[in-house]
Amino acid sequence: MGQRFVLKSKQHMSGGIIKIVMDRYTGVHYIMTSGLGLSGMTPLLDEHGKVVIEKPQSTS
Repeated sequence: MGQRFVLKSKQHMSGGIIKIVMDRYTGVHYIMTSGLGLSGMTPLLDEHGKVVIEKPQSTS
């Protein structure tokens, strides 16, 4: 079945790390933060406030 989450990007900022991960089953992107004693994960939003979802590529 493989891993559910795929790392899309990773960036070091001000002593912490910001990662963008994608749920392979739903296509939803999440932003994860860690460092300086804080961490969290929340859906990533686009410029219109909607959750970023990567559509599966067509196989046809």
